[in-house]
Amino acid sequence: MAIEDNPESRTKYGEELKAKREAAGFTQEELSQRAVMSRTHIAHIEAGRRRPDPADARRLDSVLGTGGFFERFLPTLDGRKVAEHFAGALEFEQQATVIREYAPKLVPGILQTEAYAREVLGSGHPPKSNEERERLLVTRLERARILDNFDSPVVWTLLDEAVLRRPIGGAFVMCEQLRHLLELGECRRIRVHVLPFSAGAHAILEGFVSLMWFEDLPPIAYAEGLKTGRIWELPSVVRQCQEVYDHALGDALSHRESLALIRSVAEDYEHEAQ
Repeated sequence: MAIEDNPESRTKYGEELKAKREAAGFTQEELSQRAVMSRTHIAHIEAGRRRPDPADARRLDSVLGTGGFFERFLPTLDGRKVAEHFAGALEFEQQATVIREYAPKLVPGILQTEAYAREVLGSGHPPKSNEERERLLVTRLERARILDNFDSPVVWTLLDEAVLRRPIGGAFVMCEQLRHLLELGECRRIRVHVLPFSAGAHAILEGFVSLMWFEDLPPIAYAEGLKTGRIWELPSVVRQCQEVYDHALGDALSHRESLALIRSVAEDYEHEAQ
């Protein structure tokens, strides 16, 4: 199956390259020399006529000091790499300096292990071909690379206890997934809070939400339901979403208590897997 091209994202990629090149004070010729790429190729990328390969993107990031931005942006250039309703949120996610998410049922995408993600991506309807599922899996794992930089984005994840208890893929897959969350939480790469069942009803029961802040843009909120998703940019709505998140966070376990619960549940899965 051929991968469709996404002209709008290619144009956006070019605009971002031009803006960051000019901000760095480089002409196309100067950038071409430093990045070991032809000036013509850079001109075509900036105009949205050509797409860079991963090696190009890594060289651009290195020369422009953009911290992996252009390499992370690559998946958006392919059509149908993510659900249509998530495409806009994906671009915001790659630029965010702070991300705070609430997940009611599943581990958030950027925190998923390969085995867990494969199970999730294979569970939808209508069924996906193996090839399509693997393409989606590659994109999901690429999204997680925003965590390669220890300092940015700052990630908080608020998980309903159901996320820990739902055995996606069975005991072994869940044990691996929860151990991954523990590792990220214990090394202080993410901050994790669990809303326990004992909290009962809480302010954010309705569904998944992601709050994002940026260096040079106003914050946004992204809310998602069954085959739907919406980006909210209106300041009053974004503030309301932030307030709801903060209210629910007040009902959650502390970071330390949450890690202890995750560790306990992971051990239960480990014993079950054996």
